[in-house]
Amino acid sequence: MEVTVRHVERKDIEAIKELYAGQNAYSGTLQLPFPSFSLWEKRLSGLPDNVYSLLAEIDGEVVGQIGFEVITRPRRRHVATFGMAVSDGYQGKGIGSKLLSAMLDMTDNWLNVKRIELTVYTDNHAAIALYEKHGFAIEGEAVDYAFRNGKYVNTYYMARMSS
Repeated sequence: MEVTVRHVERKDIEAIKELYAGQNAYSGTLQLPFPSFSLWEKRLSGLPDNVYSLLAEIDGEVVGQIGFEVITRPRRRHVATFGMAVSDGYQGKGIGSKLLSAMLDMTDNWLNVKRIELTVYTDNHAAIALYEKHGFAIEGEAVDYAFRNGKYVNTYYMARMSS
């Protein structure tokens, strides 16, 4: 199983919409169920210069996506944030690790980013372990951060500093 990571292209919008229609994807992110094509078309068309979108594919099938933004405000230009999802049927197979590695290569070696921040639901143990494996540390917890499946859930604030 060879995973290819590349930049998102216009032809990928439908597949990315389907990725985020997966229960694990919308439950683990701030996305809503039943995403529309027009929503994803709007999000992915004409990205600003400081926003990047990568996807992972296996044999031409989109199995994961990561989007990240380098902050443009003058005093935070050294910071990036990101969100990602892996297809329900491909979780636990190294897809998230490939996407994170590709993003970290760009931020560390090409974009001069020193700090990368994220939020993750406190009950998403697999994602937390993945982020820790890639050098992220928990910096705090936000209580009732988001509403998911009929109740409020907490998130951890995590960050990674490059050397």
